[in-house]
Amino acid sequence: MEIFIPVLIIAVIGLIAGLGLSFASKYMAVPVDETEAQIREALPGANCGACGFSGCDGYAAALAKGEAEPNLCAPGGDATAKAIGEILKVEVSNTPKVALIACNNSCKKTTRAFAYEGLQSCTAASLLQGGPLDCKYGCIGLLDCVAACPFDAIVVNDNHPTVCKDLCVGCGKCVNTCPKGIIKLVPKDYKTAVLCNNKEKGAPVVKACKSSCIACTMCERACEKGAIKVIDNLAQVDYTLCDGCGKCKEVCKRKVII
Repeated sequence: MEIFIPVLIIAVIGLIAGLGLSFASKYMAVPVDETEAQIREALPGANCGACGFSGCDGYAAALAKGEAEPNLCAPGGDATAKAIGEILKVEVSNTPKVALIACNNSCKKTTRAFAYEGLQSCTAASLLQGGPLDCKYGCIGLLDCVAACPFDAIVVNDNHPTVCKDLCVGCGKCVNTCPKGIIKLVPKDYKTAVLCNNKEKGAPVVKACKSSCIACTMCERACEKGAIKVIDNLAQVDYTLCDGCGKCKEVCKRKVII
């Protein structure tokens, strides 16, 4: 009896606890959205926030509610977008994007307006009279974009950031980080690019940078496809029309087009 009674008490306690847990799991459980769970499983789990949501969980929840597009996962790319499309039973059009730094190394090709000795950050430097360079539209060169890239896709050549297309997933973090707005997301298979962001015209442009677009429209006139036009004093490429013929590059005297 000395052994039986404690064992019986423990057994009764265990039975009560089991019944309580069973009740709780049935009547207090949080409903699980099966679609959301399937989408979460299809996502790569990078939790980089490139989709604009609070990680993969937030993106999956938004997708399940129909509040997001299925092609926003940059790390997952086309494969993930297609998988999500199959789960949601929708067609997905996903054009891979890559970051493009639209500046032809302004650090080397523009003069300095003043010596900057503050916090080594592009954002901080730009708050002081638009930055220390005479070209107020170009790359300051303090590499905020390099620090922001979670995929090490931006490398530094001669103190100028350059995007490695093979590593870039088009997450857009560098785009949001650059205070000058010189980084853009373009189709990964782009054939032509204008490496300038200066929207001034005439003498101020030439004075500010040795290699800047002067809005001469030579490239626009040379392009038979109408794929490059001067808008707001700056040559801009329509990637849906450009076939990479190179005629715009040939006529550009300022060597702005690649």
